[in-house]
Amino acid sequence: MRKALLALVLLLLSPTASPALVRPPVVVELFTAQGCSSCVAANAMVGELAERPDVLALTFAVDYWDYLGWPDTFAKPEFTDRQQAYARKLDLREVYTPQVVVGGRAQASGVKGEAVEALVATALKTPGNPPDMLFIGARRVAVGSGPSPRGGADVWLVRYDPRSLEITPKRGDNKGQTLVQRNVVREIVRLGGWRGRPTAYRLPATKLEGLAMAVIVQAPKGGKILGVAVKP
Repeated sequence: MRKALLALVLLLLSPTASPALVRPPVVVELFTAQGCSSCVAANAMVGELAERPDVLALTFAVDYWDYLGWPDTFAKPEFTDRQQAYARKLDLREVYTPQVVVGGRAQASGVKGEAVEALVATALKTPGNPPDMLFIGARRVAVGSGPSPRGGADVWLVRYDPRSLEITPKRGDNKGQTLVQRNVVREIVRLGGWRGRPTAYRLPATKLEGLAMAVIVQAPKGGKILGVAVKP
């Protein structure tokens, strides 16, 4: 029965299927740290963006400021790796916080709210041809057909906490200040490659509870985001 259902889903996501009518949200990624004093306003801005139905705002905590005295409670090396991939792709000299990357295509400082809003507006107007994407139960996701970059694309699973989380650092520049972070990413896993043909991927289990999921199809090595599906 599961194989038959999967075959039917892949058929529906084939090139002969009708195109999706709903445009996927623009992915806005904030790279931040709890020990970064200038990140407080950026956290608030991303919290506001998270309320918009046309935006998927994600907060990635990086670990390279931990040595200043406060180890970020959400930071993981793979989040820093993702930011470093963007830095190379966008030809930046170094990584920094707060940084906002929009659609995998452009970046701005997280303290420049107007610049971030302009990037989001541009991304919403940019024509795209995203593949159809569909969650199959709790353990699979299917990506349909569509144009893919030369060499294919990567399919990423992002698990994030949709709540507003309050953290009060006990040391560092933000000592004693209550920080509010929204859509904090807790896991990111590469599910596999995608070469423009309908493909199904298995979603790995997690021990964390209460997380939402997003699956992102993205050009490799920090390239542009081609499609996204969200499961609350």
